[in-house]
Parts: sequence; structure tokens; C-alpha cells
Amino acid sequence: MRAVLERDVLEASQRLLGCILVHGPMRARIVETEGYRAEDDPACHAYRKTTMRNAAMFGPPGRAYVYLNYGMHWMLNVSAHPNGQAAAVLIRAAEPLEGLERMRENRGVEAVGNLLSGPGKLCRAFGIDRGLNDIDLLDPSSELRIESAPPPGRILTGPRIGLAIGKAHDFPWRYVDADRIEWASRPIKDLR
Repeated sequence: MRAVLERDVLEASQRLLGCILVHGPMRARIVETEGYRAEDDPACHAYRKTTMRNAAMFGPPGRAYVYLNYGMHWMLNVSAHPNGQAAAVLIRAAEPLEGLERMRENRGVEAVGNLLSGPGKLCRAFGIDRGLNDIDLLDPSSELRIESAPPPGRILTGPRIGLAIGKAHDFPWRYVDADRIEWASRPIKDLR
């Protein structure tokens, strides 16, 4: 898996689909990702500069980059880049597999259908916050980790979600497992 994350972030974004996110007793299959690449992407936190906040994006591939979005929602990203270039994959949504009671408790909801259907929802359900920033997600002994699994048979692509118009909004760097689209975040109308 680390070799995949040492390639271009767009390839890594697709290859992370189907992999299993694990935190304690909770397990979920990754069904939606977005790629962010510093070199040519104004929406990337590492575009043009390194800061204390985005330092994990410059670290070795496979590290967690966790940040607070709009002061409300934690977001989990996986560093993925060749040769020390900054880039990361945002984990947007997942299909819950194990530990549903804990996820529901963490989110304060009963419905399973949208339990992990967005990056903020996923982090809240999984108890992910800044304390997990910069850990090695590929280390089998890590508290939070990603386990390899077969990739989906078909991947849908579309524009990334929640970006300001003109800020690389139309880059088709959002990826969704076509066979598990019911677990993806909305909107899905622009996926092809």
C-alpha cells in the first residue's frame, strides 16, 4: 500500500477506495475520496507553502493529516505523493462494517445510511481529531490505520465538493466506488 501512496495523489485517491479504515473496534470500507495536490491545486492546503498545520502533507506517504474545517468538523486525509511533494487524499465517506454501536454513539444518531456519508460525519463517528494527526496509517499497530483490500470494479469521478468557484472547483478529482454509491456523500448527480 505504501508504494501506491508514493505515486501521484490522483492514483492513490482511487486505490484507497475499498480499503478498510480501522479505529479500535470500528471498521469501515472507504467508498469516496478526493485528491489534493500542492503543485497545481489552489484548493490544496499546501499550495505554495508549508505551515505547522499542513506539515503532515509533506511527510512520508501514509501519514494522517487531520485538520478542523470551518471550526466545526475534523477531516481525515492521507499523505500521498512522490519525492516529498505535498499532496493528500481526503477520506470523504465509508461503508460501516463493524463497531456500529460506537459509531452511532459518537455521532448521536441511529440511522446507518448516512452515518459515514461525509468527511465530518466520518471523523465524528470514528472519534478522529487533531490528536491523531501525523500518525502512520499503514502501521498495523497504529490506533488509527488503513488496511489494504481489493479495489472496486468501477470508479465514478466528478468535481470535488464544497470548494469555492474558481478555486480548482471543477477538477474531477473526486472518486466514488460505483457499487457502493449509496454510502457516498451528496451530491452524486455530477459523478460519471
